[in-house]
Amino acid sequence: MEFSEIQQLWTPEPGWLNTASYGLPPRPAWEALQEALTEWRHGRVSAPQWEPAVDRAREAFARLVGVPAADVAIGSTTSGLLAPVAAALPDGAHVVAPDIEFTSTLFPWLVHEGRGITVTTVPPEQLANAIDTRTTAVAFSLVQSATGEIAAYQEIVAAARAHGALVIVDATQAAGWLPFDASVADVVVASGYKWLMAPRGVAYCYLAPSLRERLRPLAANWFAGADRRNSYYGPPLRLAPDARAYDLSPAWFCYVAAAPALELVNQIGVERIRAHNVGLANKFLAGLGHPPGDSAIVAVDVPGDTHQVAARLEAAGIRAAVRAGRVRVSFHLYSTDEDVDRVVAALMELQG
Repeated sequence: MEFSEIQQLWTPEPGWLNTASYGLPPRPAWEALQEALTEWRHGRVSAPQWEPAVDRAREAFARLVGVPAADVAIGSTTSGLLAPVAAALPDGAHVVAPDIEFTSTLFPWLVHEGRGITVTTVPPEQLANAIDTRTTAVAFSLVQSATGEIAAYQEIVAAARAHGALVIVDATQAAGWLPFDASVADVVVASGYKWLMAPRGVAYCYLAPSLRERLRPLAANWFAGADRRNSYYGPPLRLAPDARAYDLSPAWFCYVAAAPALELVNQIGVERIRAHNVGLANKFLAGLGHPPGDSAIVAVDVPGDTHQVAARLEAAGIRAAVRAGRVRVSFHLYSTDEDVDRVVAALMELQG
């Protein structure tokens, strides 16, 4: 399928450059969601008919990141899926993380301060060097939300393995455009409402089999049962024997849309998506006189008051993130050369 054909699967208004906040649904995802909502509205189907979408999404995510589907748990949020991992860390554990890390990948560890768990934060580029014999786990985003910086994944993994530390990765800003192998980590979590273009309320978590032996499914529920249909009532505890034991009961309609969106990502191919996204990001950087980068997320300094910058971009039809004197733009499948030209012209005008 040619890229011009692929882009016909979306109908964004020009100027949407904020996938790092939320992604836009392709037509198959949108139509599947509308069909499910209509069924719900009229009571035409029984609830179990929406459940296969959950397993389709799980399988598509597993394929995307190179792990068995049996090692993937599902839920609704990054922090919710990380909670049992944090609870399993021993008292007095030491976690190393980037100093600009998104809080959903920081707060799960910080909340255990009362058990003596400590978190040391360092600049992202120093993460591998900060891992030592005291380190219990290293937790980091594969791509930083604030800056688009890509972590030195293999270097961090090598340092962690050399010191017996767990590797815990948040791939929310990476999965869907950046190829990577989840199997070399112990935990890889990703929310699906950004680059995987699902509604908010979808998240995935790879849990290595060796790590699951140390965890307890603290949010055990009927959906995590070995046989869901026979897990509605009464004891004994009868959870799935694999990562499904850590499933959180899904928001049905979110997964109805998530499955076709993720399957489309796999069909197009992540390498192809990366080439498109990073190509547009580098065109944006070149337009402002900056050297090229390697990320689909770019943050640049802009002069003037943040509110004035945001107002100018809005007037130009640009939807991007403006925070603390920086503009963050992010490019995905539905982004175009015209979007780049529009935002470059607006920012050049601001610079005088």
